[in-house]
Amino acid sequence: MLAAMRAARELSDAEIAARCREGDEAAWSELVDRYSRYIYAILTQAYRLSHHEAEDVFQEVFSRAFDKLDSLRDDAAIKPWLAQMARRAAIDRHRSSGREVPAEEILEGQVDREIERLDEALSLQQAMEILPEHCHEIIDRFFARDESYRTIGGALDIPPGTIASRISRCLGKLKDHLSQAEGDADVTLGRK
Repeated sequence: MLAAMRAARELSDAEIAARCREGDEAAWSELVDRYSRYIYAILTQAYRLSHHEAEDVFQEVFSRAFDKLDSLRDDAAIKPWLAQMARRAAIDRHRSSGREVPAEEILEGQVDREIERLDEALSLQQAMEILPEHCHEIIDRFFARDESYRTIGGALDIPPGTIASRISRCLGKLKDHLSQAEGDADVTLGRK
């Protein structure tokens, strides 16, 4: 089972969707794992659901996805398909709760910008996971943890003067991967 889960992590969205449709439990686990933070962020950040409501709607979204996977026309489009399900479920939750939500909280333009920001964050996270471990560690320490070259060098047993060049090389790899992923998405969505 562990080997199947590792293999699922290396699959494209289209391959995961196809395997989920075939009943592959490891692929379903990978799909949920791959997009759980994204869907939860849409619910809490874009639609401002409470954490309790978001947990309920989150379960509903993945339950609907499981039930309606056969209706997905393009397996490579599973991410936007899940996002659309989350949007609809969040709006349904707001309507069914009967509570009034200030219009500025759910203006579609703001929601679209928030989901776009979440898409970018997810793409960056996925690209970071593909980088070699040393790149992931250095970029995370420098940009996310705001550590100095000296601190990073001490922790990784690398001369501090080498850190800048490694960051540069790793950012180049990250940029290449993101550019390639964007090009793949354009082809999948028919934009080229």
